[in-house]
Amino acid sequence: MAEIEVTEKASTIVLNSKQQVAPLGIIASDGAKELGSKINDYLVKWSANTPYAEDSYLISTECPRFSSGDGKGLIKTSIRGDDIFIIVDVGNYSCTYKMFGKENYMSPDDHFQDLKRIIQAMGGKAHRISVIMPILYGGRQHRRNYRESLDCAIMLQELQAMGVSNIITFDAHDARVCNAVPLMGFDNVMPSYQVLKTMFREIKDLDMSPGNFMVVSPDEGALNRNMYYASVLGVQMGMFYKRRDYSVIVNGRNPIVAHEYLGNSVEGKTVFISDDIISSGDSMLDIAYELKKRKAKRIIAYATYPIFTNGLAKFDKAYEEGMIDYVFGTNLTYRTPDLLSREWFKEVDVSKYIAYLIAAVNHDISTSKVIDPHLKIKSLLKKYNIKSAENL
Repeated sequence: MAEIEVTEKASTIVLNSKQQVAPLGIIASDGAKELGSKINDYLVKWSANTPYAEDSYLISTECPRFSSGDGKGLIKTSIRGDDIFIIVDVGNYSCTYKMFGKENYMSPDDHFQDLKRIIQAMGGKAHRISVIMPILYGGRQHRRNYRESLDCAIMLQELQAMGVSNIITFDAHDARVCNAVPLMGFDNVMPSYQVLKTMFREIKDLDMSPGNFMVVSPDEGALNRNMYYASVLGVQMGMFYKRRDYSVIVNGRNPIVAHEYLGNSVEGKTVFISDDIISSGDSMLDIAYELKKRKAKRIIAYATYPIFTNGLAKFDKAYEEGMIDYVFGTNLTYRTPDLLSREWFKEVDVSKYIAYLIAAVNHDISTSKVIDPHLKIKSLLKKYNIKSAENL
């Protein structure tokens, strides 16, 4: 049976060893044009000497608005019988539209509605529809505590009812939301290898040996992703837990009273902190200050989605004061030009990883080797002579 070899050389991908499920088509929504273009470039390059070679797999679409704000979805080429992958970034707040002569910025609700409009425009003519939604719509509202909506679960059920076969997301806030659609394909992918690879490339003197490196979870919710890093690197792990005031609600959440640390000493060590989202960034900075109080040598933060809803000033100050050294984040959602210009921010490119996934699914090949980064991380650590690789 044909397989895709997940190596750094695209030429090793065997795209012509097995028939496509159907001709490939990629739709990049307005908020994901940059990411979609990079993915398309990889797929075009890899397929150059195959029977499926195309100049571009991107399908032209549009979601225009009437002056009243009403919208519609348009697909400008035939998609009949195609294996369609729709890439949507519901977190891209830089997209705008006109309503009653005023410019409005698109919210996650607007992006989700446009996604549904494009699916409607297909009219059931596509062979199969897969949605790549890196940051899940409503993903932070994943469970019910009181009389609350369950936006993410309803979103998944809506897409399933509209004929979507697969959802591919990255580092879901809570992947158990897939229980809302047990009969639909749902892949929650973690870009762990891409993160470590970028860290080695950007930090020339990075030492991940157990005596000099440590992983710290920012809270109990991020425990699993940090446990993975600590396990594959063979280093110690600590964690913080958030002591909250449950008597009040501020900005939709119970305010944090204090961060309490549990774990071994971080003195003299480089500390890596991984989370799914940096939103306001207050929690990440509080933890960085707490670790510095405990004499940590260097702080490296990572968030799959670096959205920085309260701006960058606090992180600029923390960097200038030596409280935080690097912040890594992926290109899976919108990053402002200001963020990309910061010396302390380093981008993790995940477009090649997504291209691998699309190629595998389109050729009906198992994605297990693509999703599981275990062997690739082992090879990476061996390349940089990290002794902890022997523990894998």
